[in-house]
Amino acid sequence: MKLRKQVTVCGGAIFCVAVFSLYLMLDRVQHDPARRQNGGNFPRSQISVLQNRIEQLEQLLEENHQIISHIKDSVMELTDTGAVSPSGHLPFRSANGSWVLPFDGRPTFLAVKPQDCQPALGSHGQADVQMLDVYSILKFDNPDGGVWKQGFDITYEPDEWDSEQLQVFVVPHSHNDPGWIKTFDKYFTDQTQHILNNMVVKLAEDPRRKFIWSEISFFSKWWETADVHKQEAMRKLILGGQLEIVTGGWVMTDEANVHYFAMIDQLIEGHQWMERNLGITPRSGWAVDPFGHSATMSYLLKRANLTSMLIQRVHYSIKKHFASTRSLEFMWRQAWDTGSNTDIFCHMMPFYSYDVPHTCGPDPKVCCQFDFKRLPGGRINCPWKVPPKTVVDANIAERANLLLDQYRKKSKLYRSKVLLVPLGDDFRYDKALEWDQQFMNYQKLFDYMNSHPEMHVQAQFGTLTEYFNAVYKARGVAQGSRPADYPVISGDFFAYADREDHYWTGYFTSRPFYKSLDRVIESHLRGAEILYSLAVANARHVGMDGRYPVSDYALLVDARQSVGLFQHHDAITGTAKENVVTDYGTRLLRSLIGLKRVIINAAHFLVMKNKEFYRFYQTEPFLETDDRRATQDSLPQSTLIELDPAGPRYLVLFNPIEHERLCVVTVLVNTVRVRVLTEDGQTLPVQLSAQWSSASQMSAEATFMVRLPPLGLAVFHLYDSPDSPMTLRSDTLLRQSGRGVTSRAADPLPVRSQPSDPQTFYISSQSLTLGFSGDTGLLEVQMQFIVYGTRPSKDKSGAYLFLPDGKAKPYNQKEPPVVRVVEGPLFSEVVAHYHLICAFVFPGVDGLSIDFTTMVDIRDQTNKELAMRLDTDIQSGDVFYTDLNGFQMQPRRHFLKLPLQANFYPMPSQAYIQDSHHRLTLHTAQSLGVTSLESGQLEVIMDRRLMQDDNRGLGQGLKDNKKTTNRFRLLLERRSMGNKSLFLIATTSFPSILSHMTNYFLNHKVLALPVLPKRRGIPPLQTFAPLKSNLPCDFHLLNLRSIQSQVTGKQNTMLVLLLLTSKLTRVFCVSSRTPTRRLLTPVSGLFKNLDLQLLQPMSLTLMHASTPLANESTISLDPMEISAFKLKLR
Repeated sequence: MKLRKQVTVCGGAIFCVAVFSLYLMLDRVQHDPARRQNGGNFPRSQISVLQNRIEQLEQLLEENHQIISHIKDSVMELTDTGAVSPSGHLPFRSANGSWVLPFDGRPTFLAVKPQDCQPALGSHGQADVQMLDVYSILKFDNPDGGVWKQGFDITYEPDEWDSEQLQVFVVPHSHNDPGWIKTFDKYFTDQTQHILNNMVVKLAEDPRRKFIWSEISFFSKWWETADVHKQEAMRKLILGGQLEIVTGGWVMTDEANVHYFAMIDQLIEGHQWMERNLGITPRSGWAVDPFGHSATMSYLLKRANLTSMLIQRVHYSIKKHFASTRSLEFMWRQAWDTGSNTDIFCHMMPFYSYDVPHTCGPDPKVCCQFDFKRLPGGRINCPWKVPPKTVVDANIAERANLLLDQYRKKSKLYRSKVLLVPLGDDFRYDKALEWDQQFMNYQKLFDYMNSHPEMHVQAQFGTLTEYFNAVYKARGVAQGSRPADYPVISGDFFAYADREDHYWTGYFTSRPFYKSLDRVIESHLRGAEILYSLAVANARHVGMDGRYPVSDYALLVDARQSVGLFQHHDAITGTAKENVVTDYGTRLLRSLIGLKRVIINAAHFLVMKNKEFYRFYQTEPFLETDDRRATQDSLPQSTLIELDPAGPRYLVLFNPIEHERLCVVTVLVNTVRVRVLTEDGQTLPVQLSAQWSSASQMSAEATFMVRLPPLGLAVFHLYDSPDSPMTLRSDTLLRQSGRGVTSRAADPLPVRSQPSDPQTFYISSQSLTLGFSGDTGLLEVQMQFIVYGTRPSKDKSGAYLFLPDGKAKPYNQKEPPVVRVVEGPLFSEVVAHYHLICAFVFPGVDGLSIDFTTMVDIRDQTNKELAMRLDTDIQSGDVFYTDLNGFQMQPRRHFLKLPLQANFYPMPSQAYIQDSHHRLTLHTAQSLGVTSLESGQLEVIMDRRLMQDDNRGLGQGLKDNKKTTNRFRLLLERRSMGNKSLFLIATTSFPSILSHMTNYFLNHKVLALPVLPKRRGIPPLQTFAPLKSNLPCDFHLLNLRSIQSQVTGKQNTMLVLLLLTSKLTRVFCVSSRTPTRRLLTPVSGLFKNLDLQLLQPMSLTLMHASTPLANESTISLDPMEISAFKLKLR
């Protein structure tokens, strides 16, 4: 009590001194001529003098706030002499040697009542065909099928079309890769711009000519360079139905490695561009070149209101099976769908490729004769040695009948008498001559066929949607509806093989450095979008929208388009030329730097306690970024926070997750004399450890536990001050083989050493005890590193293909590793050679899983692929589970009838194995290839270094490897036996709530943003917590995206897109006690200090609007549903 009175008296005295000082400073303003003339080169008028006085007053107010801040800090120093944790205890070691932290008793990560949770069971999707079953029944043999090598002989009766003629739609197209052999810009300059320029002229010459286009990234670039007459001519072709934009994404996205956030984002970017500039909406999807197809893509197209879609690259055995059962057109349904809400009509192309020789019918030797770009005298010819012939009167009958025979044979593989015949290839139609060669010769053939009724065919050029509409009309159903006898299929189409045992499973891992960088930027993009939207809305709310830097919106657009471009199926896949990869990386780094700027600018505004003191200076940022990358292919370096005994450094922490987050944060500091305080003056436990830049160089890392508000910004104070009982130093031990190192007791962070021995050693936390090999430092799960070689002769592994030389061999290090063991109150870690394994001590999500990082550098290897294998006693049999695009889980089986490489699958975010007692989930922060070759195993390919091309057109191996950091979390969960039916689901499986949260924490790290010291002091800061109420535990806020005006193309600061998804989980949290639909608190009550003026349900990409809802409406989502809403906030 006596101490408290002394503190109060001292604080009051200091405050009085501060007020008196302010009075003296104001007095100086009135009497000091030098100050009066310190306003720059303004005219000596009354207005300029008044302006100078105002500026001086603002400076004095900021100085006063600095003084008040120092008073507050001084009072904290006085009251905090014996400060302890909120619960009144210091961290301590338990009897077993593990650390125990004081705990405030609040929920550790989610408040879920047991009575509000029910298993996500019920009925499951009722598809006619499950792709896992198809894999089970097929032999995957490869007998010679005749002219259709991978198929079978097709026959027909001549009178089959007498009662209903064959309708043929020839669809001209040009597949334009936004980067592959050339960079995006180089392709545009050399080829794409000429294709589009010719299109405007050549389609206008004959209204019967049609064309389709897919990639908006190229189309928008052409639009920007075209004059108004070309733009109007192009718009006329589109509105007149001669040109159709198909899919309409920024790119034709890869479907294996991409995360569904980026899949949606690039689709929004393309569709919004179309709506602003063309006023049209896409109806049909077109994906001829992604190397395998994901069920997530079909769902996203359905949610964007597309009615039909087409796919091409599917395993040749599956194509043959679907062709033999006439199932190449089907309704694609999501595995969890208990009805038919997710159904979308899908057309699978039957043959080897999307080029002309493999699209008119089963015989490429014949079809090649109708690729008129290959006429004699051109640059390319037919490999089958029979060239095309120009169509003339003398040969038209023979030519038409030869082509019609192929059309009829191809049509026998489908259930309707409507036939689709694509006519194109990569970068086709870049010369005016080809437009004439193709369109003129085909028009002659069509005219001949259509004028001879005995041929029973109607042939014409068409668009993709015209074809689909003709199918629906012929079958008597509405657009997008299921024709009566068409099958329903669930599952996906991985892994892809185009011939023999050539499985395209290598690209699941190729160039992992850029796969990792992509995910970092995606997290930054989402965080920047959310903070920018909230900052602009809050600025508008307080009447300061004119002072907020809305110019940052251009940085968001640049990042959206750079991330979108990288989702291209030759970018994130790692299958482009080295110089093209560098170009992608340069674009991504530029965007990352821009996104960090958007984040710090938004955070600056939002944490200001008094917005009147907010000042934005383009050249003087208020905050620093959390880290920096020197070049596009370098790893990030954490920002060093330089503490000063003269006063505190302020740190703003951004939690990009929509749930409260209890976690540890590590920052790099220049001293071991560190004390961390919360905004309200509570001292936090700190663990000090060394950051090792080499075997002997280290600086200090301060790790502390924080509780952060959802989507919020929290403020902390860092002091350079004498040791606090809450600051504890890590215990570091070096275990070295045969090389003793003396203990460096004099170091600020001393290190002990001892010779290594083969005995297992352990580190412990409150939830986990981990054992490690005494020799290698590897986790005794058992974890081991292994290597695959490539075949010694014939075809070898490359960027696309994985063609191993047999089973993997152990990876042998050249010398025994130095194993570093670090233990402390917040975390313990073991570092050895390629990996760092960390166990967090505190309660919450992080404390229930193992965090580990592998530092991969295989630049000294030749034709090797490094893998990590986890071996457990889980009785998983031949079944394992991998995610599709971070959105849903897909059951897999290891098939012995398939070659080793066929059993690898993409793992964008997680994979798990399980039995009736346990589930082991490997969460990943980057997409990699994964398999389970034995019961209880998970195996991940970490990096690939291959010295040769694999003959798929790239012309290079993979020799530009980088030093790469791969980040994972390993989560072991017990499984209840209370409801055995939970474990009998074959077609669907779902992560737990804990697993979802673990993945979010891994992929969306807390950003630590130091406040830069200011000469005039730091104005008062406060925590920004934007949400009034918590979202349901299984809701994920996918994005909060500011929208451009549809009229002017300028940013509309009032409109934002709210993207929500409801995750179906193994334990489904339902406060409404029903497992069917989930409710969200009224959106009007979601955001603090903001008024909701519009709430309108939209299609996924904002192309289709529903009736606006009342502002107080609650939003309900079905499990696994992704929904979009247009909001107006102010």
